[in-house]
Amino acid sequence: MQQLVTIELFGQTFTFTSESEAIGAKDVVDFLVREVTKVEKQLKNQSAHISKLVILLLAALNIVNEHMELKKNHSILLENISSRSEDLLQLLDNRVKSNPSKMMQVEIS
Repeated sequence: MQQLVTIELFGQTFTFTSESEAIGAKDVVDFLVREVTKVEKQLKNQSAHISKLVILLLAALNIVNEHMELKKNHSILLENISSRSEDLLQLLDNRVKSNPSKMMQVEIS
């Protein structure tokens, strides 16, 4: 279901439609505003003539950089989980092969 989402940047209000949940879209908007505000604060003392486009571009680059770091870390985590799972399965298989009768015993309490 489409939702209307409003964002205020540089003293201007923008409204757009979003296909995602309103709460999720609001989180995205809030994140963008925080990033833009952070870049504005970082550049405030450097020059009074930095364009809004440059600020938005730097905020976008920061967001993309964070996204790529998270994707890389996620990929490493998945590889780690996969490797450890394979190791555990191998240990279990070896245990079953070395003593199948013990593995079949089940205690019921």
